[in-house]
Amino acid sequence: MTLQGLPPAVRKDARVLVLGSMPGEASLRLGQYYGHPRNRFWPLMAALYGIDASAPYPQRIAALNEAGVGLWDVIGQCVRAGSLDSAIERGSEIANPIAVLCAQLPELRAIGLNGGKAAQAFARYAAPEMDAALERRLAIVGLPSTSPANASYALPQLQSAWAPLAARRSA
Repeated sequence: MTLQGLPPAVRKDARVLVLGSMPGEASLRLGQYYGHPRNRFWPLMAALYGIDASAPYPQRIAALNEAGVGLWDVIGQCVRAGSLDSAIERGSEIANPIAVLCAQLPELRAIGLNGGKAAQAFARYAAPEMDAALERRLAIVGLPSTSPANASYALPQLQSAWAPLAARRSA
């Protein structure tokens, strides 16, 4: 079954863009980024940016955007059974226009890649589309996944690994 991702949740004044690979089943069903109850993304954003992880989703997105952080995914469409990135059928991926979005964000300073599949897809699809000036002004940061499938990282470890990205929002 072909899955369609979520629209970007980003404002024009974003300084940081967090890119996932493709939303999982729970996120797509809810129409919410990081909608799986065991995903550590929102608790991590609470720790890094002071966002209320228990607030209703629209308030969490608004608070994250107010903190200068936007969300999207590298892959906009794919065929996948289940939620695991490893289940994405190679060759079925259609990338989102990441370079186009980044070029429209004059304050953007960093891109955080949430997990290995996001980093891999970014290198394959988005990086070749970036112009040299855009690449020079952006820090591209590979980060450990907040997914419950990445159980080897506890929240304190994620917070430590993601802290440099949080510092970029004011750099």
